[in-house]
Amino acid sequence: MSWPNPFLRKDENSRHVWGFDFQWTPQHMTPAEMHPLKYSYDVSGEECLVRLNRISPPGPDQQLPRNRSRTQADAKPPVKRNLYALLRDHAPEDEALGRLWDEVNTIPDWVDWNQIARGQDVFYRYGGVALTALAYQSLLGGMGAARVTEVLARTGGFSTKVAKARMYETTQHILQVTSSLDSIKPGGAGHASSIRVRLLHAAVRRRIMKLAKERPEYYSVEEFGIPINDLDSIGTIITFSATLIWLGFPRQGIWMRQQEIKDYLALWRLVAHYIGTPPEYFETPERAKSMMESLLISEIRPSETSKVLANNIILSLQRQPPAYASKDFLIASARWLNGDELADALGLGRPSLYYKALVAGQCIFFVFICYTYRSIPYLDRRKLKALRSMFYQVIVENKAHGLGEETNFDFKYIPNFDTTTSMGEYVSGLKESGVERRNLSALCMGSAVMGIVLYFCLMTTFKVFGRLAAWWFT
Repeated sequence: MSWPNPFLRKDENSRHVWGFDFQWTPQHMTPAEMHPLKYSYDVSGEECLVRLNRISPPGPDQQLPRNRSRTQADAKPPVKRNLYALLRDHAPEDEALGRLWDEVNTIPDWVDWNQIARGQDVFYRYGGVALTALAYQSLLGGMGAARVTEVLARTGGFSTKVAKARMYETTQHILQVTSSLDSIKPGGAGHASSIRVRLLHAAVRRRIMKLAKERPEYYSVEEFGIPINDLDSIGTIITFSATLIWLGFPRQGIWMRQQEIKDYLALWRLVAHYIGTPPEYFETPERAKSMMESLLISEIRPSETSKVLANNIILSLQRQPPAYASKDFLIASARWLNGDELADALGLGRPSLYYKALVAGQCIFFVFICYTYRSIPYLDRRKLKALRSMFYQVIVENKAHGLGEETNFDFKYIPNFDTTTSMGEYVSGLKESGVERRNLSALCMGSAVMGIVLYFCLMTTFKVFGRLAAWWFT
């Protein structure tokens, strides 16, 4: 929820977009200035994918069981390729592979490993707040970028049946790049997963461009740009970093320290370097924030496809473990984090005041936990250690309601002429939501505390005025 700021300066440079106010500066980019970024992309990653496909060809049309006949589906599944291992092992013998391998294993001069480690801690210091913002704002709100949704819809990766797993795979990457300093260094799990994601993006891009060449009406490069272009990649890193810092966290009552902001952005600047995204847009907080605001103006233009994907995210999470949150609570969370203007444009419903109150209770809970723990170093260290383990266990390792195993970011959601993403349907559930009960308790406790504080403030005020009055009339 975006609260109005009575002290906000308004002049010819003031901008208001999707419930967010800011000042336009020379660092901001106009749509015309960003336009060329829609047609530039990670050429090195694509060249290497072509080489790797020659070394280890993918299966026939890389078909999934959903696209095969019953006989094919019953056959022994093909051995999965490990593109990261192929790149590592064949880099010495191929010039293009060697260039990319050297690039992702060469650490830029601006990297300070102590700062990177602090940036990783930031994610877990505000863990619940971060995951909430990533799910309901960065991802769901990001569906307002109509150009990006045209690519996502063609992969089928955001139908209601697979959207949750797709989101968990993205979260696995985030957890791996934040798990430890060794993980983000060359050879670590976060480093490897970033390169795998880079090659996956290249595979999706090549596939859509191939289909568009066969049938120009399938995808318009002129209208939408090259699939997964530089602007899209910058926007993705922005949603994992700047959007959390200046939108997702404040709308939940959390403001990061200035040093935390610098540290967190430094982490994602390094990830951008690994993943083939221009890293210069994250070199300072000012530049990252201005890029986020520029993208809000130029790229967030919800379409009918945006509505389908946004609602499918809600439908894929309703009554699902571990939270078992209701559809109305999920929508209320999305509205709180994105504002009513964008939520309406995404076709989200309007839940009752009760569910809005539950989200307010969740914010009270987060504010109490985050500010209390970060102010006490001992508790802060315990929380960082506990959440690192818990998040990975729940989202990745848990076989009941997580991924069950680590994904290698294989090319699973493959664009085809007949692959579309349609709106899912609401499915009622009987399981009660522990999250909603917790939030209701937090709201009641917070209201009680505020009532007590207000009572004592009023009593103190009355006593002061009583003494002043007695003094005045004597």
